[in-house]
Amino acid sequence: GQRGAGSAGGGMVTVTADGRGEIVAVRIDPEVIQGGDLEMLQDLIVAATNEALRRSRDLLTTEMGRLTGGLNLPGLF
Repeated sequence: GQRGAGSAGGGMVTVTADGRGEIVAVRIDPEVIQGGDLEMLQDLIVAATNEALRRSRDLLTTEMGRLTGGLNLPGLF
């Protein structure tokens, strides 16, 4: 299926979500942890997760548009 990836902090945190809106992977650059700034790490995870979820929704919408030939099906989205 389609997956959307989001990153934050210049790629220090990368989160991948699938088309069902489930998080399937999280990658954290070890340098972030070595810095010891837990609050920054938490903010980066939230930002990357939100971006991944948005991208996975965008991919799903595009895919559904292709499958339905652009038909407007009420209640589908």
